[in-house]
Amino acid sequence: MARTLLFTDIHQTSLSPIVVQHPFTSSGFNMIMVNGEPKCVDITADSEALHQWRKMVCEQINSAKSAFEIYMMTNKPYSMTFLKYASHQLSRKDFSQILGDAWIRSENPNDDPNLSQSKLLSMFQSAEPRHLMSQDELNTLNELEATVTVYRGVTSYNAKNVKALSWTLDRNVAEWFATRFDEDGTVYQAQIDKAHIYAYFDGRNESEIIVDPKYLMDITEAEMMDNAFDISM
Repeated sequence: MARTLLFTDIHQTSLSPIVVQHPFTSSGFNMIMVNGEPKCVDITADSEALHQWRKMVCEQINSAKSAFEIYMMTNKPYSMTFLKYASHQLSRKDFSQILGDAWIRSENPNDDPNLSQSKLLSMFQSAEPRHLMSQDELNTLNELEATVTVYRGVTSYNAKNVKALSWTLDRNVAEWFATRFDEDGTVYQAQIDKAHIYAYFDGRNESEIIVDPKYLMDITEAEMMDNAFDISM
C-alpha cells in the first residue's frame, strides 16, 4: 500500500516547487544519491530525478522493520489516509498504535476529506485501547465518571461541525480553540456517557476525548470565561 501511494501523482500548489502535496513529500525539492553523492533535485521538473527519488523511497519502505516505521515515512497530512487503506493489512496492535499517533499528528482529522465521520468512528471502535493510548491516558479514561461533561470550541472555519468526534474535558482548551486566529468563536458544552467515549489523548495538552457524536446530550453554548491559555506552551 505504501508503494502504491508513493507512485501517485505529485500535486503542485501555488508555491510549487517549494510546496507540493504528496503522501511521501511536502516539497518538490528532495535529496537523491548521484554517483554516491547526495544531490538536491526538483522532482516536479525532472522525470529522471522523480524516478530516482521514488526508487530511493521504495528501498526505504522495503527495508522497514515494522509497519509503524513505514507509516512514519508518510507526509503528515496523509497519515490518516495511509491508515485507511493499509488497515486491512495490519495487526490490531499496529493499527491501534498508528491510529493513536496519526490522530495526534494530523492537524484537523475531524474534517479529513478522505475519511467520513462514520469511518473514523469505526476505526476507534475497532482499536485496542491499551495500544491506542499511553498507560497514563488509559488510566485517565478509566477513571472518568459514568457521565462526563465535555467541551468543544469552534470558529467560523468549523462552526458547522459541532457534532464531531473530538471534544475536550478542559473548558480552557475549548475556549482557546474558539478564539484562536483572533476569531470570536463559540464554546459548546455537552454531556456524554462514559460508555460512548473511545479514547483520551493528552499528547498536545488538549485533554482530548474521542466520542460517538450521536450520543452527545444537552448540547448548549457555554459562556466564555475570557481566561483561555496558550496550549502550545
